[in-house]
Amino acid sequence: MANLINLEQVSKSFGVKPLLESVSLGVEEGERIGVVGLNGGGKTTMLEVLAGIEEPDSGRVSRVGGLRMAVVTQRGVLPPGSSVADVVLGPLGVADHEWAGDSRIRSVLTGIGIDKLGLDAVVDGLSGGERRRVALAAALVQDLDLLVLDEPTNHLDVEGVQWLAEHLISRRSALVVVTHDRWFLDTVATRTWEVVGGKVESYEGGYNDWIFARAERSRQADAMEERRQNLARKELAWLRRGAPARTSKPRYRIESAEALIANVPPPRDSVALASFAKRRLGRVVIELENATLTTPDGRELVHDLTWRLGPGERIGLVGVNGSGKTTLLRTLAGELEPASGRRIQGQTVEIGWLRQELDDLPTDMRVLDAVKDVAERIMLGDKEVSAGQLAERLGFTPARQRTPVGDLSGGERRRLQLTRVLMAEPNVLLLDEPTNDLDIDTLQQLEDLLDGWAGTLVVISHDRFLIERLCDSTWALFGDGKLTNLPGGIEEYLRRRAAMGDEGVVSVASTVSKPGDGGAAPAKRDGAADRAARKELSRLERAIAKLDEREAKLHVRLAEAATDPDKLQKLDAELREVVAEKEAAEEQWMELADDVG
Repeated sequence: MANLINLEQVSKSFGVKPLLESVSLGVEEGERIGVVGLNGGGKTTMLEVLAGIEEPDSGRVSRVGGLRMAVVTQRGVLPPGSSVADVVLGPLGVADHEWAGDSRIRSVLTGIGIDKLGLDAVVDGLSGGERRRVALAAALVQDLDLLVLDEPTNHLDVEGVQWLAEHLISRRSALVVVTHDRWFLDTVATRTWEVVGGKVESYEGGYNDWIFARAERSRQADAMEERRQNLARKELAWLRRGAPARTSKPRYRIESAEALIANVPPPRDSVALASFAKRRLGRVVIELENATLTTPDGRELVHDLTWRLGPGERIGLVGVNGSGKTTLLRTLAGELEPASGRRIQGQTVEIGWLRQELDDLPTDMRVLDAVKDVAERIMLGDKEVSAGQLAERLGFTPARQRTPVGDLSGGERRRLQLTRVLMAEPNVLLLDEPTNDLDIDTLQQLEDLLDGWAGTLVVISHDRFLIERLCDSTWALFGDGKLTNLPGGIEEYLRRRAAMGDEGVVSVASTVSKPGDGGAAPAKRDGAADRAARKELSRLERAIAKLDEREAKLHVRLAEAATDPDKLQKLDAELREVVAEKEAAEEQWMELADDVG
């Protein structure tokens, strides 16, 4: 495969801090690369040098001629005064009926949630998260050779993250993506780049492969140090025994992985922690009785909810955007009163609440002082930890602990916010999107800390790994006014959302005026028939997307089997069947879309 972009001996610094030092790497056709590393370690800089947004201080960046590339960074700016349609569909230069008949474009608009924003909405009035989704959709609707994305899963819910992963896998274009979402990284990436110490280390595969490789590298480094320290003793033993026979050979990779984790204990003893939590918390933690939750403008989010949080419970809360997750968390925290019903809090409850906002930090203090301002020492499980030790575990080196809070990056402020919450020694933790702005190393440290933390936990997150690691039960808000328990966790949530389809959601295609109709509104259909038709449209769109994915995989397999005529013939026959099935589904979709419209 041809290289699309090459970096040769590239270096880049900001001030006195070198972020990239003599880095050489390349992006091949069809390759999907996940980029990881500590906050402030140079990931975004490397992305911008790769994309041509920043010029390197030294070295060379070369790109193949005619490269079709789109870049979505966290610094993206949308043209002021433009509508969503101008930004997303304008660059395509096609008429409404053309893009409305393209299943790929329709899938992007619904998958990213652009249909809910409205194509006529002016971008100036959108929130930061909505603007990021518009910029992402504008890139995804294009037919490209390379997509460069910086934290695309931020501001997407669990369902949106899964849709994005499936969409990127189905594309033929290459991908370079910075992400801290471990499920997304493991699902999408065929290669992982770790930006560390000014270098870029490359690993085959996604998150699981990267973690194994890091653990193996660490094990080898420890073994080398142990060999160096014990050289004389080992040499003496060798002389006394005689040289050993060279009979051992490298073991298969999975056996090595099993050896690495053989002595690792389970993340936590849930029974022991729950028992300890009961002693600390008492019988009553937080209870909502017949509570109705509403928005400030009076829209009802949750109706007549009775929910009792027990000592030591660990709950993951998921749901569609706007369903009331943060409102429910604020009600549990006591910041909001229910519109009706009541909230009961146990006498021994101490709440630690991590908000999405970063407005509760003392910007006039240094990091360590801001932590000590809460407490000097705390008990985590059965261990006493100082303010400095906890700050170091969450990514603040002793040198960085002397930094003024006002000089911290967004990710560092998030880490400091977490440290202060934990230093208050709460026995009830309410976490609202705790993974925002946190790098993978900090997420692992947070999970490790909370493994031994005895208390009640409620966490809202689109990070599937975090919820599955920390939580023992999952609850969902589907926008129907109820709180639903999901014994099957995130997978059950996604199955239920898929089964719900798009009922009650206006199809983007149905709002498009057809040429010659003067923009007249379509005649109303029978409600049940209309819902059935829209449900069938959704089913067909999912089927077409799956067929697209099968077609892409078959093209890859055909290329790999170029020297095997028998295999080529079988794969070609299978490809013809898939293409025919997809064309039939697309034709059926067009007929049904015209009928609905």
